Amino acid sequence: MELPMHDPEDLQTRRLVSRLRFRDLQLLVMLRDGGSLRAAASRLNLTQPALSKTLREVELAFGFALFARNARGLTPTPRGEVAVRGAALLLQELAHLGAEAAAEPAGTIVRIGAPPFVAQGVLPAMFVRLLAGDAPVRVQLQEERVPLLINALLAGRLDALVSSYPMELPEAAGRALRYDKLFDAAFTVIAPPDHPLGRARRVPWQRLGAERWIMPAGSSMVRRMMDDAFRREGVAPPTPVIESTSPFTNLRLVAAGLGLSAVPESAIEGAAIAAKVRRVRVEPPIATGPVALIFRSEPANPRLDLLRAALAGVC
Repeated sequence: MELPMHDPEDLQTRRLVSRLRFRDLQLLVMLRDGGSLRAAASRLNLTQPALSKTLREVELAFGFALFARNARGLTPTPRGEVAVRGAALLLQELAHLGAEAAAEPAGTIVRIGAPPFVAQGVLPAMFVRLLAGDAPVRVQLQEERVPLLINALLAGRLDALVSSYPMELPEAAGRALRYDKLFDAAFTVIAPPDHPLGRARRVPWQRLGAERWIMPAGSSMVRRMMDDAFRREGVAPPTPVIESTSPFTNLRLVAAGLGLSAVPESAIEGAAIAAKVRRVRVEPPIATGPVALIFRSEPANPRLDLLRAALAGVC
């Protein structure tokens, strides 16, 4: 008679479920953030010996050390980093589950992050489809720079991003993220209405390098694209006189005659202020940038299905 085969992952899951509590997960996150049992004991209003005993029990449940002990306190081991990141995601998901159940009416709360140019471009049509179903759905939108949105997604505070997508991100994020490409966003250089470059038929990048510029922060996708474009043409990227993240603010700054800028085409289309700036015909033109639905590779998130269905009818 053959003995039943057991999946090692299933055995590990059952062991963790039977031995761990959400309070244990909270302890792991606090130890990572505070770096010592003393700091965690103070926050949890418990004694250090009690927390030390709990940590040993948690590490026994996992089957390996989660923290390295040293003179300065506690530092997560490589396996501990994975465990603590998962603990933080589970705690965030628990809080989100409580918010969904407590809402009136109870329903799905979808948390989306997007930079401003995407939020005011593709998202309105997407939200129309997302809210058109019979099941109650609420949306929480966070508009911010992409690096901050990535951090919020990795920490479990967002379900997904609709955002520009640097192709090197999977390596930088430890392959913790995946993406579905939606479309390529176009970008253009704009100048004040009376600027001579706005009337020129062809403007080389060497000429642009001598102008005053209004640019997003150095970590933004548009800034990196512009810096790369200047370097490809053998021109040192200009130092901006003003750094401003919002493309809509930059439109107004250019209209006021403060310098040139590069903005997404979607920020110009339909904007009243667009009549007060002029597009610059740059040769070669700025490369397009991919916009994608970005999400964590795991754990599985059923709210992604709602987002994919809504985006399918828009992009």
